Amino acid sequence: MTTLTPDPPFTPEVFTRHHQQLHAILIDAQAWFSARDIGHLMGLHLNEALLRKLDPDQQQTLTATTHGRAASTLMLSESGVYAMLIYHYCPENRALRQWLTHEVVPALRGKQQASESPALSGLAWSTASLSVLRWRNEPWIRLRDMPKVLPGV
Repeated sequence: MTTLTPDPPFTPEVFTRHHQQLHAILIDAQAWFSARDIGHLMGLHLNEALLRKLDPDQQQTLTATTHGRAASTLMLSESGVYAMLIYHYCPENRALRQWLTHEVVPALRGKQQASESPALSGLAWSTASLSVLRWRNEPWIRLRDMPKVLPGV
C-alpha cells in the first residue's frame, strides 16, 4: 500500500447515493474511492481483515480534504472496489456497481482537464502492448521497452 501526501491535499469529488456520500478522485486517469464511504454504501465496516483480500496496488492512503479539513484517507482503486463488491456479495451491490460504473466513474473522467502534467496511457498493437507516458501531446516510451517497439535494435 502506498501513501501520497501532496501539497495542497487532494480535493475529492463528492457523489451521493441513498443520502450517503462517496468521496472519489481521479489520479493519473485512475479512479480512487474512499474506503470508509464504500463500506457505508455496502453496509460494511471495512476493517483490516476485509482489506487484506485486496492487493497492495488496490489501496493507498493519501491526504485529502474532506468535510473542510485535510486528513489521511484510505482509498480503494476502481478494481479494488469491484473486488470488494464480489467478495461481499449481496443483491444491492449489483445496483451499487452499476451506479459506480455508469455514473460515478464517467463523471470523474469527464471532469479530467487537459493539463501539462504527464499522464499514463497504453499503446497496443496486434502482438503486444506497453505503457506510455503522454506529455505535451507526445508519447514517451521507457528505454527498456524499446526492444518491444523496434525488434532487432
